[in-house]
Amino acid sequence: MTRWEYATAPLISHALQQILNQWGSDGWELVGVAENVAYFKRPLADEG
Repeated sequence: MTRWEYATAPLISHALQQILNQWGSDGWELVGVAENVAYFKRPLADEG
């Protein structure tokens, strides 16, 4: 079973593409946006 970690980030309109590309390059997947906040998830690294 995949375990996930989640993060949120404020979205600034003049830097939107840069913000999303940075999170994506760090392995985060955008799962939603609400009220200028982006919600991301990525699989947890194995701890064993």
